[in-house]
Amino acid sequence: MSDEFDVVVIGAGPAGENVAGRAVRGGLSVAVVEENLAGGECSYWACVPSKALLRPVDLTAEVGRVPGLTPGPIDVAAVLARRDEAVSNFDDGKQVEWIEGLPAEFARGRGRLRGPKVVEVTAPDGSVRSLRARHAVVLATGSRPLVPPVPGLAEASPWTSHEATAARAVPRRLAVLGGGVVACEMAQALHGLGARETTLLVRGDSLLGRMEPFAGELVAASLAESGVEVRTGAQVTRVERPVPGGPVTVHLAEGAPVEADELLVATGRRAATGDLGLDTVGLSVTGPVEVDDSMRATGVDGGWLYAVGDVNGRNLLTHMGKYQGRVCGDVIAARARGERDDLPGLRDVADGQGAPQVVFTDPQVCAVGRSEAAARAEGFDVRVVEYDLGAVSGAYLLGEGYRGRAKAVVDERRRVLLGVTFAGPGVAEMLHSATVAVTAEVTLDRLWHAVPSFPTVSEVWLRLLEQYGL
Repeated sequence: MSDEFDVVVIGAGPAGENVAGRAVRGGLSVAVVEENLAGGECSYWACVPSKALLRPVDLTAEVGRVPGLTPGPIDVAAVLARRDEAVSNFDDGKQVEWIEGLPAEFARGRGRLRGPKVVEVTAPDGSVRSLRARHAVVLATGSRPLVPPVPGLAEASPWTSHEATAARAVPRRLAVLGGGVVACEMAQALHGLGARETTLLVRGDSLLGRMEPFAGELVAASLAESGVEVRTGAQVTRVERPVPGGPVTVHLAEGAPVEADELLVATGRRAATGDLGLDTVGLSVTGPVEVDDSMRATGVDGGWLYAVGDVNGRNLLTHMGKYQGRVCGDVIAARARGERDDLPGLRDVADGQGAPQVVFTDPQVCAVGRSEAAARAEGFDVRVVEYDLGAVSGAYLLGEGYRGRAKAVVDERRRVLLGVTFAGPGVAEMLHSATVAVTAEVTLDRLWHAVPSFPTVSEVWLRLLEQYGL
């Protein structure tokens, strides 16, 4: 059978859903193809479940900082049950219902390009359906965890973020390979839930290497204080797991090997472009699909192919994929109607300025815009101001031992913020104010009149501006 729609979206994760929603709002007919669960990786195996697992650990730490309160033991079974509830018990019925209510056609199966504007869908029962797009096909297939080519690693069947966030039980001994966001978050979450022997194996010399140095230092100190062993400069040479499901041994170039019940690999992700049929439309892609600022794939005759979210490699963050999806759906609708396609809302600007990001550890780390190193590398006339978050009155009221830091990177020529980083308990809720300031390029002289409330941690904005000299 053959069906025709204005737009066909391959992938029903947050990015693909936003494309569909905006395209339908623009008056177009849409079909959405999904091989796995509608809602995507974020809803079931990444953002949502990881935060459900981290929340009780974070709250325990917060309670422990307040005199007069003593945190009790965490009910791990209740936490895992809450995680299951948060991911709808891995049932995407409500998500499919939402897509169909747009209204859009939902097609369950593996989507693959079969030439210009044609998507072949292979259903779970093996039947094949051909969908033809009048205006656009959008790739929103996300990314997959990357397992490095270490001898014995793949054969040891390690956990990735997928297995870690969906765990039915918490291992007593856990080894984590990596030093980025997933590694830090899941090491802290699983350690707090019962992985009493947790070892973080970091190839580099610090955690969260793409962020300001103090961020990784604060998180490393917190992990170490809780009992997590953090080994930097750890070069894994081979991995052994003689019995499937049994203990695993991680051998290192230097130092004693690490014995664990489970090994979590959190060393990055790669764009899910395999077997998408890109060769049938003249693309030879081994990495992300390159796109312009309207999310249209480059190098495709006719300009009908688009890519949003992780698959285009611009930014592997759910909220940025959703943002790209909104841009993409709107620009496709404008082009289909023959309207202007160059309005400000029809171009991706945020990725180039530096997307907001939160690490939900304790302490939390959040940043938007450029780091100091990135700003200097790009040639800006940079000035940096920093402030101790623990010295702000609002931080004192949150409990004893509150530690944190704030940093602002300023473009001296224009007197605007290029980037802001906060690290400290609960700082994630302050990030959007920084995002507005950086994205809107609000001058420091104007920010001086944005008065922070007392006594809140957000008073650090005033202190940063005072440090600058206002």
